[in-house]
Amino acid sequence: MAPYAACASRVAARAARGASVGEALAAESRSIALVSGPLRFVPGDSAPPGEAYEAFIHRTACVPTRDNLHDFFNGLVWHHFPETKRRLNELQAAEIARDGIGASRGPLRDALTLFDENGAVLEAPGPLWDAFRARDWQGLFVTHRSLWREARLLVFGHALLEKLTTPRKAATAHVLIAPGEMPSIPLDDATIAASLHPAHLATKPFAPLPVLGVPGWCVRNENFSFYDDSEVFRPRRGAERSPTP
Repeated sequence: MAPYAACASRVAARAARGASVGEALAAESRSIALVSGPLRFVPGDSAPPGEAYEAFIHRTACVPTRDNLHDFFNGLVWHHFPETKRRLNELQAAEIARDGIGASRGPLRDALTLFDENGAVLEAPGPLWDAFRARDWQGLFVTHRSLWREARLLVFGHALLEKLTTPRKAATAHVLIAPGEMPSIPLDDATIAASLHPAHLATKPFAPLPVLGVPGWCVRNENFSFYDDSEVFRPRRGAERSPTP
C-alpha cells in the first residue's frame, strides 16, 4: 500500500467527513488529461445502459465511481499512474470499437482486464527473475532472499489492492513480463505505459506471484516452512513429480 498511502489517507478522510468516494477522489489537485478531456470521477450509475464501462470513460473522460473499496483503489491508481491507466483505457476502447461487446472479450481485452484488476510490476535482479519464471519458490524466496533488497514490487491492480486489505496467503498477483531478454519493467508511470504493447499483451505475458511470500510483506514468511504449502506455491506445469515406475 505504500505507493498509495498518502493519497489514500486524504481521500479516506474526506469520505469519513461525508463525501462520496468519487467526490473525495476528485478533490485531489492532480489533473489527468484524457483524449476527451480532463478526467472526472462521477457517480457509479452515470454510464447509459448498454455502453461498456471502458468505452464510456474513453468517450466522456468520466470514471463511474461507487462508494466501495474497489472503486476507491481504482481512483488511487488513476491518480498515481495516469499514463498507464489512460493507455489501458485507450486499448480497451479501441478493441470495443472494433469488435463490440460479445460473450468473450478476446485475448487482448482479457489481458488488459487482468492487468488492470490484478496486475503487478516487478523490478528485480536476474537470479530472482530466473527463479520466479521457473516457479522455483525456494530459490526465489529462500536461496536468493537477500537479493530482494535490490527488488521492487508494485501492486497495480485495484482489485488486488482491495484483497490485500484483508490479506490471505493465497493472494496472487499477475506480474507483467516485458518482451525481450530483460523481463523487468522500471516502476515509473511512463515506462509501464510504454510497455503495454497490444501484440505482446495478447500472449498473456504474466506470471503468478503469491505476494505474501515476498520478504517483508508477511511476518510469517520469516519461517521458511511458510513456502512448503503447495496449494499456494505451486510448481510450474510439467514440473510436478513424475509417478514412480
